[in-house]
Amino acid sequence: MSNETNVTWHEHSVTREAREKRNAHKGCVIWFTGLSGSGKSTVANSLDHKLHQSKIQSVVLDGDNVRHGLNAAPGMLKDTHGDEFSNRFGLGFSAIDREENIRRIGAVAEIFAQTGVVALTAFISPYRTDRDKVRNTLKDGEFIEVFVDTPIEVCEQRDPKGLYKKARAGEIKGFTGIDDPYEAPLQPELVLFAAEKTPDILADEIIEYLKDKNIIGG
Repeated sequence: MSNETNVTWHEHSVTREAREKRNAHKGCVIWFTGLSGSGKSTVANSLDHKLHQSKIQSVVLDGDNVRHGLNAAPGMLKDTHGDEFSNRFGLGFSAIDREENIRRIGAVAEIFAQTGVVALTAFISPYRTDRDKVRNTLKDGEFIEVFVDTPIEVCEQRDPKGLYKKARAGEIKGFTGIDDPYEAPLQPELVLFAAEKTPDILADEIIEYLKDKNIIGG
């Protein structure tokens, strides 16, 4: 008998509605997307801080942090599970690995949203189809795509990890914005201009959106 036939969905005894009533706000996924160095993580963490101060349940899922555990690259898991496990389940940065990276984190973000938490995800997530697949797992209004629209020239000037410099030197292949495409959202819920405004101001813009959509209280 196939193992797949033994997998059954279990309904929770505590409903989403009960959790959201306790939290006094709704759950959702705020999906930050943009080039490396655009300011996604900085704005997400500023927003997380403001939500926490307002006693709103939130969590930040950051691209780099997730790739240290859930989506670790091949070789990063070998000390615990061995090389075979790492090579089978570790994720690199090929197109297919990027797709799986987004699928996994989308599933985790959905779980948070279902428990009434505001999930903030900060990933380059360069391909529209991958982002749209996550959107389609959620109900209307629950997936809030936030395009951090920062010109690549500004991202390169910042280059906090030195990645653009390495990509230009040919030390990194398939780097988004240099020799791999970034597909900007066509109809994001929000566009943030991180080269022109501070992270705190941008976080406030998102908060106003959440209030306007009755996700959090005014």
